[in-house]
Amino acid sequence: MSFLPRNFGRLAAVTAAVLSFCVVTHAEVKLDVHKEVLPNGLTVLLHPNKQAPTVSCRLFYVTGSVHEVPGKSGLAHILEHELFKGTNKVGVTDSIADAAFMVREDSLQALIRPAKLAGDTATVKKLTAEHDSLLNEQRKLFVKDELWGAYQSVGGTGLNAFTTDLMTAYIVTLPKDKIELFMWLESDRMQNAVLREFYSERDVVREERRMRYDDKPTGRFFETLNSLIYEAFPYRVPTIGWPSDIMNLTREMADEHYRKYYKPRNAILVLAGDLDTASTMEMVKKYFGNIPAGEAFPPLTIRDPEQVGEKRFKQVRADAPNLYVLVFKTPEVGDTSLYALDIAEGVLNGRSGRLYKRLVEQEKLAVSVSAGNSPNKYVSEFTVRVSMRLGADADKVEKIVWEELEKLKNEPVSEHDFQKVKNHAYAGLVRSFTDMENVATMLAWYEMFGDYHIFLRWAEMLDKVSAADVQKAAKETFVREKSVAGFLLKNDGVVAAKEEKASAKGEAKKAAKAPAKK
Repeated sequence: MSFLPRNFGRLAAVTAAVLSFCVVTHAEVKLDVHKEVLPNGLTVLLHPNKQAPTVSCRLFYVTGSVHEVPGKSGLAHILEHELFKGTNKVGVTDSIADAAFMVREDSLQALIRPAKLAGDTATVKKLTAEHDSLLNEQRKLFVKDELWGAYQSVGGTGLNAFTTDLMTAYIVTLPKDKIELFMWLESDRMQNAVLREFYSERDVVREERRMRYDDKPTGRFFETLNSLIYEAFPYRVPTIGWPSDIMNLTREMADEHYRKYYKPRNAILVLAGDLDTASTMEMVKKYFGNIPAGEAFPPLTIRDPEQVGEKRFKQVRADAPNLYVLVFKTPEVGDTSLYALDIAEGVLNGRSGRLYKRLVEQEKLAVSVSAGNSPNKYVSEFTVRVSMRLGADADKVEKIVWEELEKLKNEPVSEHDFQKVKNHAYAGLVRSFTDMENVATMLAWYEMFGDYHIFLRWAEMLDKVSAADVQKAAKETFVREKSVAGFLLKNDGVVAAKEEKASAKGEAKKAAKAPAKK
């Protein structure tokens, strides 16, 4: 089971370590969490746990691709990269000379942009060479990866950052006596970040997009599928950005976004591990308390219209991995139907799940299959994903998937299956609370959703789910007219097999009609 946040962005590194959970019977989740909101809007969550002499630190900025307007997609993602370039204190030997270089480089970029639009390649080439020459001189002032090095030098582990639809996160786990370093570095980065090497980093991001999306068979497939799932809602915008937007982002755009929104009002600070709550809160106030609040994002009021019918999309290419993906939109996180859909996921999913038994073991049509109930703010998703064997009949695969969904709608889940799912999930619960990185991440995630208590109450709420609740949720969710189906097919596999089969039928018919030879 997975009551994990939706991801078509950069969450993979985190969710790989996250274990989802529920409960068997009437178990209470008790987690000591201190929550405090500073006057400037910074939300702080502290969970003391002395199982290891370390503290997992999370700083979430609640700014992601949902907040980006047309022409500026990818802005939050490139800022994730840029905030590792340092500040006017970190990553540079002479901040005054560094600032002077930035002014000259920005002036040249302001001349390059209209020359590009006018098609004046000679001027673009000349000005770009001048800009790059200045940048090479500026780089002599840099202390490369100083922020990373500062964390690593004191034993920091798990140092990473990622961007999703809803937020940008910076994470690290430190020895318990080194968390003040986190406070100093992150409060400095919140106030004084300098977006160095912006245009060369923009090229890096464009290449990252090319490798992960444009040239990867699943990349463009899932982007296109996503645009069918969401017609108006900005979850349709790729977190990495559209290619044309990436190459038109400017340092001024990014700096304005950072100055407005990467501030306490839009930030969630979570520490979980061997800490003292009172002294840690004093430290938080010392480093973050005087930072100006920043601006709030306007309310996100746009929503998709009601889906008017089944949506289907097929892409055929030689390097395709043979995928069938079926998606249903579901209510936002916290809605009670999601707990019932968690049980539905557990019944369908895994090697003992119904889909695996039918598609992999019995029919030999697939090599793997998964079902996922993924909660999210505003709107969530339930997804079935099938990796089909080469030559498998995609229509038959789809038919079997729908048969199993119809069973959930028409037949109550057996007591045996119901208890098996809950037992499996309970084991995940026990394991998840031994991992402070997971606890810190999930507290931050659900606080971003609106209330970290959703995370803590999940077990209690799921324990209340009945077989009738699962059946009701399945009937409301698994509706063809509300589905989005995607096929990513190998043109020398599924398609070729069908053509060969059709050809064989045609030859057989011809042979039957032909007069017998004497």
